[in-house]
Amino acid sequence: MIEEVARAAREAWVQAPPVGAPAYQEYCLRLAEQLRTRWPRIRRANEEDVAAAERRGMPPTLVDRLRLRDAHLQVLTQLTEQVHEALPRVTAPGPPSPVGDWGSRRQVRKPLGVVLMVYEARPTATIEGALLCVATGNAVLLRGGKEIAATNAELGEAIRTACAEAGLPGALATVLDDPDRSQLRWLLARPDAVDVLVPRGGPSLVDYCRTASTLPVIASGGGVNHLFVHASADLPLAASIALNSKMTEPTACNALELVLVERSVAEKFAAHLREAARRWEGPVTLRTDPALPPLADPEGAAADGLEEEPLAEHDFGREVLEPAIGVHVVDGLDAAVAHVRRHGSGHTEGIVATDEAAVATYTGAVDAAALIVNGSLRLHDGPTMGLGPELSISTGRLHVRGPVALGSLLTSQWVVQARGALRT
Repeated sequence: MIEEVARAAREAWVQAPPVGAPAYQEYCLRLAEQLRTRWPRIRRANEEDVAAAERRGMPPTLVDRLRLRDAHLQVLTQLTEQVHEALPRVTAPGPPSPVGDWGSRRQVRKPLGVVLMVYEARPTATIEGALLCVATGNAVLLRGGKEIAATNAELGEAIRTACAEAGLPGALATVLDDPDRSQLRWLLARPDAVDVLVPRGGPSLVDYCRTASTLPVIASGGGVNHLFVHASADLPLAASIALNSKMTEPTACNALELVLVERSVAEKFAAHLREAARRWEGPVTLRTDPALPPLADPEGAAADGLEEEPLAEHDFGREVLEPAIGVHVVDGLDAAVAHVRRHGSGHTEGIVATDEAAVATYTGAVDAAALIVNGSLRLHDGPTMGLGPELSISTGRLHVRGPVALGSLLTSQWVVQARGALRT
């Protein structure tokens, strides 16, 4: 069965119109229309998935990942509009350039081929994968977690209908509905069937895909992300940045896990962070370094939603999918860099400082897909950075690093006008 699915995807890619054809913009419009029309059915299916996850005892933060709300419809339809608008610019061929006195060259955009996207229980990822991959002329096989099976079945119908209405081969986007791991293992072992692998999820998923396959990977794993608070930092600002970097979406790949604060300002920063956390709407857990003085009024803080517990060694290098921030005291910039090099995942790092020399040193020494200076780590996002719609954030070093925008789902070829020239 999976062999037939993979063969159909390859054939659909071969038969699809060239990159930049009007059908791809039409597909964006049709997909938005399908989402609006089918949204009540999609929501009902999603409620089934959520209820099943709750019965299985899935943690609330993970249940929230798979839950669709009406606000998601607006987000997804806006995404289709953004892709529709960006396609002409992204897919346009480059201008011709003269080559000596015998011809000219130019680059034209081509799709990557058949993309396999493996992801966890985020139904919005199904639409993102189907939209961005197909709009750039790729075929895509979408394998989401079994926790969103009912939702994905409805989304798959919307995607197939949108392809047909736009005049595109229906197999350009296929939601794989078989949870059997043997299906995935077969695909990972077939470079003749799949051109690019895009794993979206935690470190275990990404590591499995990397080690079980020789396919080219655009890796977008979880983020063990840090914020270094330098002695020169505006401490109230640093506290606000830390909270925003985590609490706006605790399970996001660009969310903060651990604050590294310079010892000389650690106590003052902790006081600002505690005060800001008490004002935050919703629960906040701070895991604080034993070197910091304990919370002065734990009962009053608890009433305001703040909980505090000691930071432990096992918290280093760990992605925490809950509204919790660790605070670790370091003896300066070099110690912060050493900690990030040892425990960071290369996703998103940040520094808060007014000392420009410290910023320059830190950004030069720390290696990550994005390094944010005096701002929220959550700014590491394609649309927010002005790069347009994104499929994921890549932590790899080849092809693309950072937001995987539309242009990252294309490759190129040279078209050379030789005018009869021969090689001498």
